[in-house]
Amino acid sequence: MKRFLSLCIFSVLIIGRSEAQSLSDLYEKLSKSVVKILIEGKDFSVREGQMVTNQGIGSGVLIDANGLVLTASHVVQTAENIKVQFIDGETIPAKVVSSAPFADVAAIQLSWAPKNNTVARLGDSDQVRIGDEVFLIGSPYGLDYSLSVGYISGRHKKSRFANGSHVMEFFQTDASINQGNSGGPMFNMKGEVVGLASYILSESGGFQGLGFAATSNVCKDLLLDEVTPWTGMEAEYVGGELGRALNIPQNVGLLVQKVTLFSPIGALGIRGGTIPVEYNDEVILIGGDIILAVNGTPLTTEAGIEKVALEFGQLKKGESFNILVLREGKKLKLKGTVGGI
Repeated sequence: MKRFLSLCIFSVLIIGRSEAQSLSDLYEKLSKSVVKILIEGKDFSVREGQMVTNQGIGSGVLIDANGLVLTASHVVQTAENIKVQFIDGETIPAKVVSSAPFADVAAIQLSWAPKNNTVARLGDSDQVRIGDEVFLIGSPYGLDYSLSVGYISGRHKKSRFANGSHVMEFFQTDASINQGNSGGPMFNMKGEVVGLASYILSESGGFQGLGFAATSNVCKDLLLDEVTPWTGMEAEYVGGELGRALNIPQNVGLLVQKVTLFSPIGALGIRGGTIPVEYNDEVILIGGDIILAVNGTPLTTEAGIEKVALEFGQLKKGESFNILVLREGKKLKLKGTVGGI
C-alpha cells in the first residue's frame, strides 16, 4: 500500500512538472510575439481647462510577419503617436489601420517589419469551451511580459444591432487582467490566440476575478475580413433627456468626445468635447460637435447607423464623404476625402 501511494505521489509530481514545463516553453516561445504598446494622446484636463498630452500603455500581438498587430480599440482609437516594443527591445512606430470600438478590437500596422519576429497564430474561438485553461501575456501596470493563467468562465455574445449584424463576443476569465494588459493576447494551451484582453468588472479598480477578452473570431470578422475603418474618434450616442438638453434637432445624435487630429475624422475639423458633466453615473464631455448625419443618412435609427458603417467600409481611397454636425446650435456640413490626411 505504501509503495502504491509513493508511486501515485511520484506520478502526480511528474505530471505537474511536465505541465509546468509545457507552459514555460509556450511562454518562452509566444512572448516574442507579444508587444508593449506605448501611446501618446490628448485628453481634456479639468484642472488646467484645456487639452493636455498624456501617455499610456497597452499590449498587443503580432499576427503577420510584415508587421500587423492586433490590440484593443480603446488603447489606440484616439492615440496621436503609437510605438510598439518587442521583448528584445526593438521599438517601431505604428499607425491604426482598422478599429471597431463597439467590439473593442483594432489592428495597427508597423512602419517596418520587426527583425526577430515570432508570429502568433489565430485560433478558432468557436471551439473554446467553458472550463478550458488559458493564459495571457501583457504589461499590467507596466510590468512587461507578465504571465497570468486561468480558465474560461463564461462566454457573452450579443449583436450590436437588433438585426443581428456586427456580433460582439467576449470570453469571461479568472486569469488576472489589469491596466496595461488591454489588447494583450489570450492563448489556449495549443499556443493559439483565442482572444484579446479587453476590460474588467471591478469596484476597486483592480482585478477581482472578472476579466473579459474579445474573441479571436470577432477579430477576424471585423479586422481581417471586413476591415472596419478607423475614424480616430470617440463618441457617445445621446438622445432623450440629454438630447433635449443639448438641443439636438432629432431623436438621436452622436456626441463627439475626443478626436485625433491626424485621422480621417480629425482632418475634417470635427471638434471634441471640453466640458465634463456627470450623467447616469458616467462622466461625459459636452461642448463638442454632435454628428447628425453622414452622406445624407441621419443617425437616428439602427438601420441608419448600420448603413453608414457599411458605406464607410466600402469607401476607397480618394472617394469623398460629408458629415452634418451641430456646432454651437447651428448645422454645419463638413466634407472630406478618404485617405486625405
